[in-house]
Amino acid sequence: MSKKHQPWLKHPWLSLLLAAAWLLLQHSLSVFHLLSAALIGLVVPWLLDDFLPEPRKLNMRAAARLGAIVLWDIVVSNITVARLVLGPMSRPQPAWVPVPLTLTHPTAITLLATIITTTPGTVSCTVDEERHEILVHALDCHDPAQMAADIKQRYEVPLLAIFEAEGPVAAHPQGDRA
Repeated sequence: MSKKHQPWLKHPWLSLLLAAAWLLLQHSLSVFHLLSAALIGLVVPWLLDDFLPEPRKLNMRAAARLGAIVLWDIVVSNITVARLVLGPMSRPQPAWVPVPLTLTHPTAITLLATIITTTPGTVSCTVDEERHEILVHALDCHDPAQMAADIKQRYEVPLLAIFEAEGPVAAHPQGDRA
């Protein structure tokens, strides 16, 4: 299909995000900036359409639940890492933790790696496509198998519910991860 016949708002969330980012960068809601934000929000996704994946319906309730879990884990992990770093008697046990992946959607895998890296005390180092696992470095890990299970339950299960319809239904993960 040629660009002439494609809808202008094929990626509405991207259009809104670009327009909002433009307005935030301009620190102004003047008519000129509102019009330029609208123009950017319409034209940029339209020009990039060939490079963007097809829009798909996402489970927004699961996404909101995952967002809340991630924010909570970031707060708890910040406190835990601060205690580890500042505590006079702390002896962290760093470890490499391979986390097997059930996810297949590239955006979901990227989000999982981002969530792991954003949570203090863990860094996703590589996604091994041959082994279908993500390698995580943990600042303090006494049980790598349990940490891998926690990552899968707290983050991968909700991402499956958000991105992959044939994936398992997201459970309500409980407990804290540092």
